[in-house]
Amino acid sequence: MIQFENLSKSFWIKGRQKVVIDNLNLTLSSGQSLGLLGRNGAGKSTLLQIIAGTMTADSGRIVSDGSISWPVGLAGNIHRDLSGAENVKFLARIYGVDTEELMAFVEDFSELGDFFNMPVRSYSSGMRARLAFGASMGIHFDTYLVDEVTAVGDARFKRKSQQVFKDRMSTSSAIVVNHSMPGLRNFCDSGLVLENGSVTYFEDLEDAIEYHTELMK
Repeated sequence: MIQFENLSKSFWIKGRQKVVIDNLNLTLSSGQSLGLLGRNGAGKSTLLQIIAGTMTADSGRIVSDGSISWPVGLAGNIHRDLSGAENVKFLARIYGVDTEELMAFVEDFSELGDFFNMPVRSYSSGMRARLAFGASMGIHFDTYLVDEVTAVGDARFKRKSQQVFKDRMSTSSAIVVNHSMPGLRNFCDSGLVLENGSVTYFEDLEDAIEYHTELMK
């Protein structure tokens, strides 16, 4: 269960206040996967970061009785001066999972070879993404946060990534930002549409997509 209580967030842009989330009250049941829809700048990624705890709300709070991931696929949690292996060890300690099991999973999944034990600053952007995605998938969360990324790398690696994410979704839920409607339909059953600070919840994802499409006309 994830509960939003009177959640609000705004930014000051060129001396004017832009409200992106205005007094959101909503309870998501366990096992329910939610698609976040809205035009660019509507606040989808902002809401995801607040849920992840990497950004603070202006007011209100989020209550959850389960574990929540950081945004899947984002390399922001990866320290450039540590090796891939050292980063994974650190994440294992932070999230209280078995270090050796997580190390083995990420090393095998990411296919980094010798680079796994080299500083992340020596990685290409694709290598960093594979390390971050592998670390995300190596820890079993109750809810995964996904910001546009459910697969990384070449076509073969993307298929591999999509499969492991589908496997995780068999026992977990997700909150997904994706501009691809087929991508949302693959993983989500309900929807949340953000528009000018207002947040509208739809129990049926198709209703959310229809409403979002009308707003975009």
